[in-house]
Order: sequence, then structure tokens, then C-alpha cells
Amino acid sequence: MRRVWAVGLLLAGLLLGACTDPASGPEDAPPAPDVPVSSPTTEHRRPPASPRAPAKAPTVLYLGDSLAMENQRVLGEELRRDLGAKYTSAPYSGTTVCDYLEGTGARSLVPDRDKAAALVRSLHPDYVVLQFWGNAWGYTWCMDGITHNASPGEYFERFAADAERLTEQIAAAGGAKRPKIVWVLQGPDPITPDRIRRVNSLYEEQAAASGDLVADAGKTVSPAGARQTWVQYLPCTAYEHDHPDYCTQPDRDRTALHLDKDYLHFCLAPTTATPKPCPVRSPGILRIAREITRVIGERARSR
Repeated sequence: MRRVWAVGLLLAGLLLGACTDPASGPEDAPPAPDVPVSSPTTEHRRPPASPRAPAKAPTVLYLGDSLAMENQRVLGEELRRDLGAKYTSAPYSGTTVCDYLEGTGARSLVPDRDKAAALVRSLHPDYVVLQFWGNAWGYTWCMDGITHNASPGEYFERFAADAERLTEQIAAAGGAKRPKIVWVLQGPDPITPDRIRRVNSLYEEQAAASGDLVADAGKTVSPAGARQTWVQYLPCTAYEHDHPDYCTQPDRDRTALHLDKDYLHFCLAPTTATPKPCPVRSPGILRIAREITRVIGERARSR
């Protein structure tokens, strides 16, 4: 166990906090499994329906790792404003797909009450949005020490099996009202670019096999025509020009996606000791949230 944690902490440092969230530094160990870093936050208030809202407002559950942790507030705002959605989020920092599986016991960063199937049974969502970077460098207990660095083949095999198993548990929990799963594709990885490409491919394959959806949020934070290339800045979009807080360098017609010392997260606020939603306007987070909302909206309006 000490060897696994040592590898995890070393790689976490190399990735500058990749397996934590925007509010915890890479040197911090994960919390104990029975102490959640986040509890489900449900928004019951619905704004007046907009012209773009579907006939029936969807119920959306958002699960994931540190990227979901930092995104959760903005995604909720987008879903409520555009779709009138009822929204619940329960992200946990440092997690991967297997953490949300039932049956993992103490070897998980997610307590039983917040497992995907448990929340589906209690909330009856129409959509379950899953956003995972693919953490597995000895930091996530449920991976049993399997890391991409040491054994990439075993890592991808295990990741695919966990994605299939999580899909099955969500479907069984939904029963006759099986929710649609939305797998969020991730942005480029500057450290191991092929790893994230293959992880995204696994999400696409799982969605196709089970009739679910993908939201290519990673494309919105990638250069045009260079989907697998990591960049810190991108040209401002028309929306960002119209909302200057989201165009961080208007004189250069570009906006920041990452802080200088964080290659993964999109929150433009420095890290703090306590995991929490991003507290400042961050263009990358908004781009990701708008793409997830677009995919759910298109599906909801077609029903």
C-alpha cells in the first residue's frame, strides 16, 4: 500500500494536481472514504422557461472527479437557465469510474449513499452526466494499484470494464425509467496525450454499445483542427467577446483556459485546502458546461 501511495503522490505532483481538484493541492492525500469531499447539492428552483426549453424539463444528475467538482455550479446554472432542469451534483475529488460503483466497500472515495446507482434510485434522473479524467496513479483505492504508467494495457482494460459495469448498475437502478448516460469527453492531456485519447474512445464505445450519449466538451477547449493538442490559451469566442469577463486577454484576442501552474483544471482561481466549485468566472468551465447543456438539450427537445 505504501508503494502504491508513493507512486500516486509522485505522479500527482508531476501532473500538478491532476487527480485532485481545483481546491486541493497534489501533496494532500485523499480524504477517508467515509468523509465526503462533497455531498449532493440539489437545486429545486426553476426559472421561467425560455424559448429554448424542452416541453418537459429534464432532471439531471452530475457525477465525477475534480473537473466535475469545479464545474458543478456553472453547469447547474446553464441547465436551469436553458432547459429549466432540476439538477443534482455529487462530485468527489480524486475519483475515477470505479469509485461510483456499488460493491466496492471501503475501497472507494465515494460513500455508499452517493454511489451512482443509489442516487439514481432516489432521484430518478432523466440524465446522468459522468465526467472523469481517468485518475489511476495509485491515488484511487478502487483501482487496486493499476496505473497507466506501470501497465497501460491493464489500465485500459480495467477502465473499459468499470465503465460497462457502471452503465449496468445505473440502468438497473433506473428500472423502467432508465436514465440516459452522458459521457463527457475530456480535453487534451499534455503529459500523456495518447492516454486521454484512448480514454475518450472508451467512453464513445461504451455510449454506442448501450445507446447513451457523449458530450465532446474537450473539443471546446482544444484548438480548431487540433483536437489532441493541449494549449493554455484559445481565441475568444463570439460569446466571450460579448461577455468581456470571459475574454481574459481581449487585446490579444485570446482567453486563458488554465492557470500557469495547473495544466489540467480550468478554474482560474488558485487552489485552496477545501474542494469546492470554482469561485471565479472561468472560460474553460463555461465552454464545457455549455457543451454538456447543448447535448442534453438536443436530446430533451427531440423527445
